[in-house]
Amino acid sequence: MKVLIVEDEHKIANSIKKGLEQEKYIVDVVYNGIEGLDFATSETYDVIVLDRMLPGMEGVEITHKLREKQIHTPILMLTAKGQLDDKVEGLDTGADDYMTKPFAFSELLARLRALVRRPQQTVDSVITIDNLSIDTARFEVTRNNKIIQLTSKEFSLLVYLVRHQNTIVTKEQIVNNVWNYDANVLPNSVEVYIKHLRNKIDDSKLGKPLIHTARGFGYKIGEK
Repeated sequence: MKVLIVEDEHKIANSIKKGLEQEKYIVDVVYNGIEGLDFATSETYDVIVLDRMLPGMEGVEITHKLREKQIHTPILMLTAKGQLDDKVEGLDTGADDYMTKPFAFSELLARLRALVRRPQQTVDSVITIDNLSIDTARFEVTRNNKIIQLTSKEFSLLVYLVRHQNTIVTKEQIVNNVWNYDANVLPNSVEVYIKHLRNKIDDSKLGKPLIHTARGFGYKIGEK
């Protein structure tokens, strides 16, 4: 699961990031509205945690611009303002949920999970291919009804491949979408994680191989 946090209060942003990473989320953090809009339009996220009051560009304006561009990533808006009019404005602009600071992290986490479970144009909670099933809300993977234990990075890699099933994705695309924006990842790291994933997903006892290498191009999951 990949999350973008746009929050100018560094302590709050970093606290949310730490908590979400402990829950196996991949998290990017930016501290102003202009960067927030740039990240939200150039990267693919499962959900965005967006502060309402930001330097450079406010959260309401960011939401409006994203919806104009037909980017329907779920948005949870945060604000120190608790007045009803502010909540209505945020929701009317296109935000999916609203939380007033201060808040409990457990509630934030529950709301994010609820947003991901909602039917969205860009997000499905359960993804299937052949006899492989991935529940992105519960972080559960099964194949042929057998539970498969994956690390958080293996899980994120599998979700990315399955959401692009039958499409070749390059190592660069994988790095950009499975690792944090500022992560220093070598192409060989992708090969290592693909190998680990194959050992677990493509066990001959579970079914036919699903992960394929397109030599010189990248990888795909689906029909050979």
